Amino acid sequence: MTQILVDADACPVKDEIYKVAFRHAVPVTIVSNSPIRTPAHELISRVVVSDGFDAADDWIAERAGGATVCITADILLADRCLKAGATVIAPSGKPFTANSIGSAVATRAIMADLRANGDAIGGPPPFSKADRSRFLSALDEALVRLKRQA
Repeated sequence: MTQILVDADACPVKDEIYKVAFRHAVPVTIVSNSPIRTPAHELISRVVVSDGFDAADDWIAERAGGATVCITADILLADRCLKAGATVIAPSGKPFTANSIGSAVATRAIMADLRANGDAIGGPPPFSKADRSRFLSALDEALVRLKRQA
């Protein structure tokens, strides 16, 4: 059964996820380290994991599979979910794929090294309306594709 798993602690598109999930009648699980308000709806469930390092990531990765859409900005979690066969979309609407994840992981490692050496580097661009729109489209397309495969 198709499902959406959300790495929710810093996710800026939760309302958009609910909107698309309701339209497609797909269950959503919001996974976080602390309680997050969610709509009272039969398709929405919330899981609060411990505040341990990567606890939310581990919970999501263990349940990801071929009928799962994972929403995360975390590149290492995206890699784990892709390896489990899941479809992975960043909140910006950018899909993580088997072809793109290697360079994303490498870039993440380079940026971490630069930060560790004290280099001042910029962060990601601010979240925009275009990102929100791109995300809505990407999630809708992913759910349609998974329904056709089922």
